[in-house]
Amino acid sequence: MKSAQEQFAIIKKGASQIISEEGLMEKLLESVKEERPLIIKFGLDPSAPDIHLGHTVALRKIRQMQDLGHKAVIIIGDFTGQIGDPTGRSKGRKALSKEQVRENAATYMEQIFKVIDPSKTEVRFNSEWLEKLNFEDVIRLASTTTVARMLERDDFKKRYQENVPIGLHEFFYPLMQAYDSVQIHADIELGGTEQTFNVLMGRALQKAKGEKEQTAIFMPLLEGLDGVEKMSKSLGNYICVDEEPEVMFKKVMEVPDSLIIRYFTLVTDVSMDAIKEMEKEMEEGRNPREVKLMLAKEITRIYHGEEAMLRAEKYFETVFREGRIPDQMPEIMLSTKEDTLISIIPRLMELKLIPSGSEFRRLISQGGVTLNEEKVFDINRMFVEKENVLKIGKKKFVRLLRL
Repeated sequence: MKSAQEQFAIIKKGASQIISEEGLMEKLLESVKEERPLIIKFGLDPSAPDIHLGHTVALRKIRQMQDLGHKAVIIIGDFTGQIGDPTGRSKGRKALSKEQVRENAATYMEQIFKVIDPSKTEVRFNSEWLEKLNFEDVIRLASTTTVARMLERDDFKKRYQENVPIGLHEFFYPLMQAYDSVQIHADIELGGTEQTFNVLMGRALQKAKGEKEQTAIFMPLLEGLDGVEKMSKSLGNYICVDEEPEVMFKKVMEVPDSLIIRYFTLVTDVSMDAIKEMEKEMEEGRNPREVKLMLAKEITRIYHGEEAMLRAEKYFETVFREGRIPDQMPEIMLSTKEDTLISIIPRLMELKLIPSGSEFRRLISQGGVTLNEEKVFDINRMFVEKENVLKIGKKKFVRLLRL
């Protein structure tokens, strides 16, 4: 185990804020002295089953701490997810059923373990303790804070001032998340800067219960491909960790030049010395595209391995730099009933080449689909050749084969 001072420097790297640094150092000193791993809490309230690079900023920090010998406890909010966290929302979020949350959680964990170490991770569902609370327990929990304190939270304050309804049950979300910290005796909790209120509520509740307060570590939000808004699937500016290698590579190449260094810093394991050297080279005139290519290779390698990264790089070079049809692409063996574009829509959706039939129709009407290098405008266009190449948009290809 590294010294407390060495661990502190590693943990602090890239963090937006630590509350409190003195408390963290004290915990690290005790951990080293007692040879006891610290418990790192990370809460998930899976409203959608996809992890994007923005989520991995905190996950990579957890992995760093795991490599230092500490233990992560992932709290799946199957109970709190039924309320819905109103963070950053102008109105309450639609609650999810327990079944929806559990389904999303299974997909989440599969993706999360691409980043963190499963052997040093414990996964807990907060229904384990929250379902056991009786009404007296809930009243006692509510007595630890005030309405005035709740209204300090920005989104609640804004809705109150604008006379937008706030459900009383929404006040319980940060309280229940705080109760999670008490139940697992968290030493550290990680969150994005938008989670400040919820994480600090955990410290307050631990103190009220006579426990040592967890250290709050807030990681910066990662801007998406638009270079402005935080990465978000709803905004369409995201890169998911389970994207196909070719899609991931292409999306990274769309990152604005101004964010290249930030992406290297927050979502890769490249050393800060190497990152600073790249930054210096760009300031001295190196083409940012060359450095971005290194970023695309690094990120694709992390989630898909060396071989898939090399294929993705070749695909990018062939399709997007040379404008040629790639040698490798998904293939569909056509059945006797699949003789038109409209008949293969379900197969295209299975391959995630199109999100929906209506979107496919829209692309066709706008001239965004070609069959054997000829634009098609008829959804009922038939396949004449035994082998056909369908191009969807600017970057998706599929080979259609008939026996």
